Amino acid sequence: MSQSPKIVPCPTCGEAIVWDRQARWRPFCSERCRLIDLGEWLSEERCLPAEDEPWSAGEADEDPSPGAPS
Repeated sequence: MSQSPKIVPCPTCGEAIVWDRQARWRPFCSERCRLIDLGEWLSEERCLPAEDEPWSAGEADEDPSPGAPS
């Protein structure tokens, strides 16, 4: 029983690519799309969401690194 190869869209341009070991730039369709994506991360156009913990008034005055010289 042979499985058909998985087809996925390129995250940059949406072109359908075959997901296998021969796909040199996977998950991208080309080096160009890979570099476009890298550039978006480096220029901070893309980022992972972070949840900031709320600060209390007393924490703002505390030294964040214990043992550090003042």
